[in-house]
Amino acid sequence: MSRLSDYFQTDWQAMTTNDWIGTILTVVIFLLMVGAYFYVFRPKNREKLEAMKHIPFEEDNENTGDPHGRK
Repeated sequence: MSRLSDYFQTDWQAMTTNDWIGTILTVVIFLLMVGAYFYVFRPKNREKLEAMKHIPFEEDNENTGDPHGRK
């Protein structure tokens, strides 16, 4: 049986440009997601985010002319 650390060894010299782009992109997206989670779940931002929760529904009512959004 092999050790667990054998599965996580990386040959950094053999990585191609596409490998590096994928690695960097994955790390950047991970950090952005962590930042977004901290922003959304921070109690200080709750009132600001709650005030914007109806925005997707308000955009639907603009072009119909009906105040209730019916066609």
